[in-house]
Amino acid sequence: MVYQDSFTVRTPGRGTIELTGKVAGLLRIANITSGICNIFIRHTSASLILCENADPAVRTDLETFMSRLVRDGDTGFMHKTEGPDDMPAHIRSILTESSLTLPVSGGCLALGTWQGIYLYEHRYSPCRRQIMVTIYGE
Repeated sequence: MVYQDSFTVRTPGRGTIELTGKVAGLLRIANITSGICNIFIRHTSASLILCENADPAVRTDLETFMSRLVRDGDTGFMHKTEGPDDMPAHIRSILTESSLTLPVSGGCLALGTWQGIYLYEHRYSPCRRQIMVTIYGE
């Protein structure tokens, strides 16, 4: 059996937004007890991450690291069509993930104790992001 749905997330700008509850809700609707769940973001300047969900400092530290690794406004970047965060946002999304595939067991996402699914917005401005979820199983 296959179930597929999509939803839109409005981001306030750069940062993370937890999607675990929304994806788990779609899994309940799909009524699949064993299989896999694929989550895909339809954008090149935002990404998906599986990250610690107990301490928000982890995501703050991740942003600190990414800011050092890929600097906004880097004069070496040619692509600046949408501003100084344009090319850095694309690089950040390439370094992270555009999709996640997770196991489904007992009708639940088989996540570890401290794991959560997050949209990681790489642009400074608010955006509308489309997420597609496909669940395969029985």
